[in-house]
Amino acid sequence: MTHTMRFEILRLDDANGSATDRLIADAETVRELVQAAASTGERLLIRPCPAI
Repeated sequence: MTHTMRFEILRLDDANGSATDRLIADAETVRELVQAAASTGERLLIRPCPAI
């Protein structure tokens, strides 16, 4: 059985830094979201997600 690492991704509000959106994703999706955020200047908080 393969176990894929999951991450919690929070989009952060530019004004006050509060989380505006939450997503659980695998590493490949995280990579895609980070690239998109880097091109737009979007702020993300990414952390490992406990097993669900």
